[in-house]
Amino acid sequence: MSHPHPELTAPGPLQEGGVRVIPLGGLGEVGRNMAVVEHRGKLLVIDCGVLFPEENHPGVDLILPDFGPIEDRLDDVVAVVLTHGHEDHIGAVPYLLRLRDDIPLVGSRLTLALVAAKLKEHRITPLTLVVREGDREVLGPFDCEFVAVNHSIPDALAVFVRTSGGTVLHTGDFKMDQLPLDGRITDLRAFARMGEEGVDLFMTDSTNAHVPGFTTPEREITPAIERVFHQAQRRIIVACFASHVHRVQQVLDAAEEAGRKVAMVGRSMIRNMGIAKDLGYLRVPDGVLVDLGRLTQLPDEQQVLISTGSQGEPMAALSRMANGDHKIDVGPGDTVLLASSLIPGNENAVHRVINGLTRLGARVVHRENALVHVSGHASAGELLYCYNLVRPRNVLPVHGEWRHMVANADLAVATGVPPENVVLVDDGVVVDLIDGRARIAGAVDVGYVYVDGSLVGAADETLLKDRRILRDEGFVTVIVVRDASSGAVAAGPEIQTRGFAEGGDVFEQVRPRLVTALAEAQRNGVQDTHQLQQVIRRTVGSFVGSTLRRRPMIIPIVIDA
Repeated sequence: MSHPHPELTAPGPLQEGGVRVIPLGGLGEVGRNMAVVEHRGKLLVIDCGVLFPEENHPGVDLILPDFGPIEDRLDDVVAVVLTHGHEDHIGAVPYLLRLRDDIPLVGSRLTLALVAAKLKEHRITPLTLVVREGDREVLGPFDCEFVAVNHSIPDALAVFVRTSGGTVLHTGDFKMDQLPLDGRITDLRAFARMGEEGVDLFMTDSTNAHVPGFTTPEREITPAIERVFHQAQRRIIVACFASHVHRVQQVLDAAEEAGRKVAMVGRSMIRNMGIAKDLGYLRVPDGVLVDLGRLTQLPDEQQVLISTGSQGEPMAALSRMANGDHKIDVGPGDTVLLASSLIPGNENAVHRVINGLTRLGARVVHRENALVHVSGHASAGELLYCYNLVRPRNVLPVHGEWRHMVANADLAVATGVPPENVVLVDDGVVVDLIDGRARIAGAVDVGYVYVDGSLVGAADETLLKDRRILRDEGFVTVIVVRDASSGAVAAGPEIQTRGFAEGGDVFEQVRPRLVTALAEAQRNGVQDTHQLQQVIRRTVGSFVGSTLRRRPMIIPIVIDA
C-alpha cells in the first residue's frame, strides 16, 4: 500500500490526458469532506463540508477545508457535486461561493434545498442543477452519472465520473440497509454495471471499515424508541442531528401512537425539518407537531421535544438544559433520548451532558444502554460486497480517521486489489491516475481554516495556542513606569494576575527579582522597550515555572513618563 511521505514536494503539471485527485479535507478526520478532480485543465469539486471544533479549538465556530490550492483556479471549476446534505459535506459551500458565487451546485433535491437555505443566510443565490439517481450530466470534461445510495439522510448519491483519462467512482457516505425506512436502497446493480465498465479509481467511505459484519438496519431501532415512549413518565426530550430526517420520522410516528404532541427546538432543526416536510421527505401526522409555546401548556406526559445538541455542543439546547440554563427545566421523571452517533472527539462533552441530565433526575437513554441509534455508514461486510461487485483497479479510501482508512485498505487488498494499487494519503497529497494506475504525485500545502466569529482564516494555530494558555494557565500583567530621560524605573513594577488559585502574596516574591533585573538592564544600557519587556517576561516566567509549575501568558507593559 502506498503511504504519504513527509518529504513530498509540490506536484508537477498533470500529464496530458491524465486525471488528478486532490483531497482538501476528510482524510484522517471525520468531517471537512472535499475532493477536487482535475482533467484537461478543468476542476470538479466533490463535496465541500465543515469540521466541528473540539476542546483544543477555543473560540472557533467551524473549521473549513483549505481552498488555497484552487483559489487561483476558481474559473476552472465546472461544478461542485454534493453527495448529500450533512454539514460535513455541504457546510463550507457558502465560504467557497464567497470566492466565486456562480459555481454551479449539483445534487439531489433535498441536498440542494438544504444548501439553498444555508446560502440565504449568506445572501448568496446559487446556480443549481437538481439530479436524481440514474441521471447523467456532462460537466466540462467530466461525464457524471449519479447512483442512489442509502445513508442516514434521504436523497444521498454516489457519483461515477467518466473522463477520457479514466473513471472515478466516489461513494459519498453510504451503507447497504436492505429495508430502509424510505424504501430507497443502495443501487448495487449500478455499482456492478460500473464495475463491468471499469472503475479505475474507487473512492469509498471508510468510517465503519473497522466494524465487522453489517450495519444494523434503521427499522430495528423502532421498537427501542417505542419502548422509551411507553415507559416515559413525564416529558420526552429527543436529541439528534438537525438533518436526521429518518430519526425524526420515527419519533413523530411514536408520538402519534402514544398520544403525545411534539415541538422542535433549535433553529437548524426547525429549518431542516420544515424543508424535509415541504419536499415530502418527512410525513408529519395530523395534529402532532405544535410550537414550543403551546407544547409547554400541555401536561408533561403529553410533551415531546426534538432538540439539537446530541454532541454536547456548549450552546445547544440540550447542553443548556443539562446546565439548568434553559427555559425547559429537566427534572425527575423526564426521559432524554440521545438518538445519534457519537462523533470521535466529542466523548467528554457528551458524557458531561449525560451526567448533568442524570444529576437533575432525568432518565437518559443513549446508544450505550439501548439500541436507539444505528450508523449511516457501511461496515466491513458491506464494503467487501462492494469491492467484489466493483472490482476496482485502484482504491483511495476516503472519509475517516487513519484507523478507518487503513481498515478499508485492508478490505480492498483482501478482495484482490493489488496492495500497490491501494493509495493511503493525507489531505493535500495529490494522486494522479495515469494509464489506469494511481500514484502519489506530490503534495500541496493545506491546513485548517478557522471560522472565528465573522472572520474566516484570520485565526491561526498561534492564536489558538494563546487562547489555550489563557484558558489553562492564566496570565500575569506587569506594569513598569520608566523615567523617559534617565531610563530609571519611576514606578512599579505592579503585578496583576488572573486564573491563579495562589494568592497575590506569592507574586510579591518575584518583585525584588524584577527590580534587580530592571536595574541591571539599565546599567547595561538597555533602552529599547521591547528588550525591557523581554527582561520582564524572562524573569517572571522563570519564577512562575519553577515555583508554581505553570506557563502563563505574561504581558509586560513599559510606560515612559
